[in-house]
Amino acid sequence: MISVVGPGGVGGLLAGLLARAGIETTVVARETTARRIAAEGLTIDSAPFGRFHVDVPTATTVPAGSAVVLAVKAYGLADVLPALAAARPSEVLSILNGVGHAGLLHAALEPDALVACGAIQVEAERLADGTIAHRSPFCLVTAPEGTEQWRVLRSLTAAGVSTRTRGTEEEVLWGKLRFLAPLALLTTITDRPLGPALDHDPALTTALLDDVAALATAAGLPTTAGLLAEQLRGFDPAMQSSLQVDARRGGPTELDALGTHLLELAARHGLATPALARVVDTIGARLDA
Repeated sequence: MISVVGPGGVGGLLAGLLARAGIETTVVARETTARRIAAEGLTIDSAPFGRFHVDVPTATTVPAGSAVVLAVKAYGLADVLPALAAARPSEVLSILNGVGHAGLLHAALEPDALVACGAIQVEAERLADGTIAHRSPFCLVTAPEGTEQWRVLRSLTAAGVSTRTRGTEEEVLWGKLRFLAPLALLTTITDRPLGPALDHDPALTTALLDDVAALATAAGLPTTAGLLAEQLRGFDPAMQSSLQVDARRGGPTELDALGTHLLELAARHGLATPALARVVDTIGARLDA
């Protein structure tokens, strides 16, 4: 059995694809969400996978011994971690954003479970009516080397998700974070889609990319601002970030995982990151207002 913990846009998409492929799947969510999905199923509206509906079993706790895809937002980890550890899952593949969660997961779950922190590249959102809108033409899961034969990876591949294994856990996490952090921060501070956000204040954009590149390099993944700019310019200029959407809605956000924690890492490495600090402080002040 594969348990998908956190059936938001990303988790809901993966759960729907797994269930459609005939793979035994359970959605693990809070009681209200679990009850709704049990009654209504999951409706996926996807650019590459089409529109489809599946019924999928739900639970409020992880079934004992299950293999797990952990797809909660970073700010939701503390709420699910104790019950997840108590379930003694066989495997846990995390696709949380950021890097700060890795140590927490390994400390809480090992040696009872195989644990790997991976990354997913996808643009998916759960709409107000419960539909999972998958807008990007891609859905790519990257996991560290050594997980090739994990049940979770094999099941996702069988369900049509693009999967790959490469490098260390830290390389996988920073491989995403180095472009996700500036994407999320710039779209949020400007409340503009990616293209206009990049062009809104070119000096700030360049300075922010310099800061994030220095952090990624210090973490062991050599990066330049030019490389990050090229990556970001390759995305759909109309793309919005989940941090931007969450900030607009006034709910909890991943600012800690995508911004504040980077400032803490910069301090540990003795790096000056003034543009990153300016952006994070500005967004934080707006969220607190």
